[in-house]
Amino acid sequence: MSTTWHPKPSDVVIRRRRQQELEPVHIELGAVRGHSRVFEPTMILAYSFIIIIAVGTGLLMLPFTHHGEGFVPFADALFTATSAATVTGLVTQSTPEFWTRSGQIIILVLIFAGGLGIITIATSLLILAGQRISLSQRLLMREAIGTSNFGDITRVTIQVVFWAIGIQAAGFVVLLAGLITIYPPSEAIWQAAFQTVSAFNNAGFTSLLESESLIGFQSNKFLIPVIGLLIVLGSLSYWVIIDSVHHRQWARLTLNTKIVLATTLGLITVGALVLLLAEYTNPRTLGPLPLLDKLFTALFQSINRTAGFSTIEIGETTSVVQVFYTLLMFIGGASASVAGGIKVTTAAILAGFLVASLRGRDRTVMFGKTIPHLQVQWALVILGIAFFGVGTTAVVVSLAEPDIELLDILFESVSAFGTVGFSTGITSNLSDISLFALSASMFIGRVVPPMMILLALASPTQIATHHYAKEDIVIG
Repeated sequence: MSTTWHPKPSDVVIRRRRQQELEPVHIELGAVRGHSRVFEPTMILAYSFIIIIAVGTGLLMLPFTHHGEGFVPFADALFTATSAATVTGLVTQSTPEFWTRSGQIIILVLIFAGGLGIITIATSLLILAGQRISLSQRLLMREAIGTSNFGDITRVTIQVVFWAIGIQAAGFVVLLAGLITIYPPSEAIWQAAFQTVSAFNNAGFTSLLESESLIGFQSNKFLIPVIGLLIVLGSLSYWVIIDSVHHRQWARLTLNTKIVLATTLGLITVGALVLLLAEYTNPRTLGPLPLLDKLFTALFQSINRTAGFSTIEIGETTSVVQVFYTLLMFIGGASASVAGGIKVTTAAILAGFLVASLRGRDRTVMFGKTIPHLQVQWALVILGIAFFGVGTTAVVVSLAEPDIELLDILFESVSAFGTVGFSTGITSNLSDISLFALSASMFIGRVVPPMMILLALASPTQIATHHYAKEDIVIG
């Protein structure tokens, strides 16, 4: 006797739901009928930075934020707010000499918010408030914090926030232990807090009155290594650090972590060697220092290719160093980190693609893994955007400042677009037009590359229905 089983309506619903979950999901940001592209979620990143820069500019213009009378000029306030929010570090006025404690607090808040990421902070607050996060917001957060996992966005976001705050808290305690021997307790607390936040977020701002940047602490074997470690941690990204801690063995690390660690170590090593060799006898930089201090200073300066702190006068270095460090600033740090530039992974992919092309290979292989062709394409897109941004900025500044050497202008332009903060000393002498151009470059360098990748991820893949005939052209 056979029995026919008839599913209950609830079983059918569950099966259909499970089938829908397994089917590919195509997400189009801003596809809601009647919505303008101006209000797409992809623009939230830009809007967030615009809002914080605008608020910061307004606050910094107020009389109580600076030493002196009257309001701060708009160009100076805008440039400083943009530099802080984009964690760049370029300044038109000395931070400890021009800005009051209130002004420095505003700058510190801008650095913290800009480094951690406005989107990360906003989403974390929504999570803590128990609000529902939409798929569009999840996609935006995936790019903002650098994860490929949709399901764990909320948990990962909280982890990123606590990780960043935890490292800065630990750095504060360590720096305070060293600065308490130099300053009174209240001043030591403030200086430790400011330098910690600025260092971890790769901002390059300093509030030390006795020193231009960190030149006055050049030989301090406690303060400088701690700041250097904070810079490295901030420039590596949460994912690289977590992957390294969890797996520990090189063979078990992800390809992304291997590329970031290998490229970062290589850039730091080469940068230190170039500076050491080029400046070894320069009486205005490394020349007067003992050998150990020369090595110490060269290593710290190379680490600062993403941050902009300095223990020597960058403007006094040779043209060889300035050209090479222009390249280092252009590359920057790791993706999903607080550092700027085109990112070390982008540079590594482009280098791998170049090597593969020269060898006649049709694919890019790194550490035994093939890089998807789409990622190679977007690495080229980011490179093109960066070249265009730096080139446009350099042209505008050179037209506005005909008396300044082109190398200094190019160095400043790359520093702005890469959100680094190194300067040969020309920033305070620039006209308002140049300051506006550099401010725009800092904003674009911080916001546009991740937005472009986000748009690529959000856009549905277009499959061509027809193909045009091929024809070769002459190149080279």
